[in-house]
Amino acid sequence: MNEIEIFDTNQQETYLSIRNSVITAQNKVYSAVNTAMVTAYWEIGEQIYKACGENDRAEYGKNLLKYLSDKLTAEFGKGFDESNLRRMRQFYLTFPIRDTLCHELSWSHYRVLMRISDKTVREFYTEECAKSA
Repeated sequence: MNEIEIFDTNQQETYLSIRNSVITAQNKVYSAVNTAMVTAYWEIGEQIYKACGENDRAEYGKNLLKYLSDKLTAEFGKGFDESNLRRMRQFYLTFPIRDTLCHELSWSHYRVLMRISDKTVREFYTEECAKSA
């Protein structure tokens, strides 16, 4: 191997090592953001439930959800329409113990899991999703 080939190989190895560091950091950031957002959605659901109780579709609940949706959407953009706020409330009701949330699961995972009415089946899938995530 001549000097140019060694230099090219060294450059490639250095590049691949740096690339790996960047990808690892990006994955950690994604995971941290995902965990923070899932926790935030659970907390939002809890707060909406505490404000509305079981009556999110009663007049007060409808008005509160519309108010929250308008204000949050204006400040933070999409993701806070009334139906998504209802999902967050349902998330809190479906998974009432925050410490049992699986950090490997995304909001999309939880939205699918919330559609499963049988608690035992839902818990099974939650555990399986966490294993494969």
